[in-house]
Amino acid sequence: MTLFDSIYPFYLQQRKVAVFDVSTIIVIVVYLTFTCSFLLIIPGIRGQARLYWTLRVLLSLLVGVVIVAVQFTGDWETGWVTANTSYKSFSHALVNADIGLHVGLAGVNITLMGNPVNQVNETINYNEYFAWSFDADYDHSYSEGLEKGLPSPILYVAEKFTTQSPCSMHRQYRISGHYASATLWVAFCTWLIANMLFSMPVLVYGGYMLLVTGAFMIFSLLSFSTVRNSPMCLIQFGTTTLHVGYGGSFWLTLAIGLLCFVAGITVVALHYFNLDLLKTFFDLREDKAEECQEMTEVYVNTHFVNKGLCLSQPSKLNPNNI
Repeated sequence: MTLFDSIYPFYLQQRKVAVFDVSTIIVIVVYLTFTCSFLLIIPGIRGQARLYWTLRVLLSLLVGVVIVAVQFTGDWETGWVTANTSYKSFSHALVNADIGLHVGLAGVNITLMGNPVNQVNETINYNEYFAWSFDADYDHSYSEGLEKGLPSPILYVAEKFTTQSPCSMHRQYRISGHYASATLWVAFCTWLIANMLFSMPVLVYGGYMLLVTGAFMIFSLLSFSTVRNSPMCLIQFGTTTLHVGYGGSFWLTLAIGLLCFVAGITVVALHYFNLDLLKTFFDLREDKAEECQEMTEVYVNTHFVNKGLCLSQPSKLNPNNI
């Protein structure tokens, strides 16, 4: 029995989407707002500098939005399996369903979708979120799931991540996700510093900060990957096993981290080997040329210059005046 849009009346709040949630959507909307605002002022930039400005701003915004957005996504690790499994406790009814596991930095999403959706006189379409961040109580969320009467496959997977489980997956994912998130926020701060250095402009130090940004993004990936160092418990449904692998957020963070390395190395190398090309890309040579042109076009009043020269010459004594 449902109210509307497959949301059950005994749920106290809307269930979290597996990959995207409200926070991620807000970050993307802010990014698109800045991008559209910049595209509106692009026609006001003259000549070849228009292309350089477009590349610099769009790449910088892309790095920033990825660093922030992956904090809230739930696909750092993902896994799917199709299995015939029991639907409820104390029931012998079997259903054919797709079971998905989506691991993020702050929690885990477990999805259950029937094939077909309507089976055993019910709509099998679940997506449950269990948070393990330091300000959340995972065991309490799991206990609430038991009270709600969630399907057995969801409770079975969620139990693997509880603190009482012998798998110890909760501690591994919680600590690794915490440090991965912290290093990503440090990368966001260094990205801001790099943009400020480029605007001052101190180009070579901005390149160094891009290298630091890429390094911290790689550190976050290494921190999250430490969960693989410990043996993982098998998640089995009959004869089938649910296997998880790195998801889209992990690979996207890796790609942007490598992009920061490439951009930083390029800026530093051009600073030492081809400074003129680097200044051209950052639209600095034209500004200096205009300054020199303004300095040469200085109006000089010859009357005051000649008068000053006459006053500076020493006066000579005439012997006839003595």
